Amino acid sequence: MFDMRKLSRMKKFLIGIVATVLAGCGSTSSASAPTSTSVSPRHIGGVVRVAYAGSLVGAMVNDISPAFHAATGITFEGLPGGSTALVNQIKSGTQSFDVFISAAPSANEALMGTANGSYLTWYAALGTSPLEIGYNPSSRFAAALKAGPWYKVMAEPGFALGRTDPALDPKGVLVEKLLTEEASALGDPSLVEKVLGATENPSQVFPEETLVARLQTGQLDAGFFYANEADQAKIPTIATGINLGADFTVSILSNAKDLPQAVAFVNFLYSAQGSSLLDHLGVKVGAPTITGAVSKVPKGLHL
Repeated sequence: MFDMRKLSRMKKFLIGIVATVLAGCGSTSSASAPTSTSVSPRHIGGVVRVAYAGSLVGAMVNDISPAFHAATGITFEGLPGGSTALVNQIKSGTQSFDVFISAAPSANEALMGTANGSYLTWYAALGTSPLEIGYNPSSRFAAALKAGPWYKVMAEPGFALGRTDPALDPKGVLVEKLLTEEASALGDPSLVEKVLGATENPSQVFPEETLVARLQTGQLDAGFFYANEADQAKIPTIATGINLGADFTVSILSNAKDLPQAVAFVNFLYSAQGSSLLDHLGVKVGAPTITGAVSKVPKGLHL
């Protein structure tokens, strides 16, 4: 005789198994759904192409790009240079970039709006670094620079000073502003010419990404650097006495060909690891305040 109680228990057992399997399938599907925020950057791979301020070259080459690659598997390809010069590179179309990091917000404005090609629609504040005077400790002027005032020493005959072109780099503009403010405070309008000479003085003006090497090899007695550059290269510095510096920004270009990689890179910069690295390298990362069209910020970007 067929036992109905056994059949009932068997039905309950089978129903329980099916329910468990279905529940397990549902949770697996949800966890692995390929969305821009849930996929681990480690599995993206590929390349990100970054045009970045030359004052960050040491940080990018020695620290940021290796750490980013280790964390995500994405290869970093970068072009350092003066921020204004990089704007010209982007507009020329001779090279393709995904991310632009500038040393001044004003550089981004030249890429925004239809009149400028709409290469950027937004940018975010990344961090700051003060402008300092870095000097070669082996220079015959080193002791005098430390004793100060620095502007008198720089005006002495034979002093080799390095700075960037104000037409190509925001730091060059800051240097001129620094000397102008110092001249005004001292009541000496000739100070700018005494120290800098002509605006594009060929004996002083060099590409931003070469200044550190020129100082370290003894070609320069001193130069103007952001604190992050000096920290990275272990260059001794003295303060200028005037509060000026870099305001680094970051954005993803509207025509970025490697968008997932670009999003992963920018997210890395603001991550705990990236922020800690930048802070250690002399860039104080702040809140990522966005300027421009917030609606154009790519999905998955944690700003």
